[in-house]
Amino acid sequence: MFENFFGRLDSAFLSGGGYKLMVEGLFNTILIAFCALIIGVILGTVFAVINVTPGKGKVNWILKKIASVYITVIRGTPVMVQLLLVYFGIAPVIKAFQISFSVALPFSSIKIKVTSALVWAILVFGINSSAYVAEIVRSGIQAVDKGQMEAGRSLGLPYSITMVKVVLPQAIKNILPALGNELIVLIKETSVAGFITVFDLTRAARAVVANTYDAFVPYFVLASIYLALVMIATYFVRRLERRLGKSD
Repeated sequence: MFENFFGRLDSAFLSGGGYKLMVEGLFNTILIAFCALIIGVILGTVFAVINVTPGKGKVNWILKKIASVYITVIRGTPVMVQLLLVYFGIAPVIKAFQISFSVALPFSSIKIKVTSALVWAILVFGINSSAYVAEIVRSGIQAVDKGQMEAGRSLGLPYSITMVKVVLPQAIKNILPALGNELIVLIKETSVAGFITVFDLTRAARAVVANTYDAFVPYFVLASIYLALVMIATYFVRRLERRLGKSD
């Protein structure tokens, strides 16, 4: 298994050119994770605010039900199933995001292919993440002292303005470490994006395996890259936690 490991590593990634595939896959993996987190935070915050907004009106009741069903369905189904359903079931029907072009990385001959599958993967992972972020944000809002909302309302501020300018900033500060952990989860979950033809890290490793007929070295490198990404993200999340702890 480890016989001539470095020689096999060289033939697979250096002299064999496999590193170019892995760089492209790494770029796509990071792009999907970060863009999905942004979408997840935006949608998740909207659904969280809907869930914590008081009121007995019909519109409020309908919005709460929609948010509840959305979160239940998304959290209750595997992200891989969501990818397959959206890309092979919904995308061909609505015919959106039919794009395909390449972008060259600066100072290199490596080109990144932007395809409709990549866009759909970002959307699906973003939607999936939003269901989890919604619960994170909701808990963050509920952790803020109720007196903050009451103080804002007593000054004559509308509920929406008080929520956006007073409550949410405090809630976001409290949940930043949890959002960092969500990014870590997204990085690992992107490994299934290859099922809809996205050229992510895992698919890149499979391409190297197909070129070299050597499974161990490419997959060992793949696992090492994922581990490095998670460790880097974990490091910054912990630094953020310590900084927030000092500011309190």
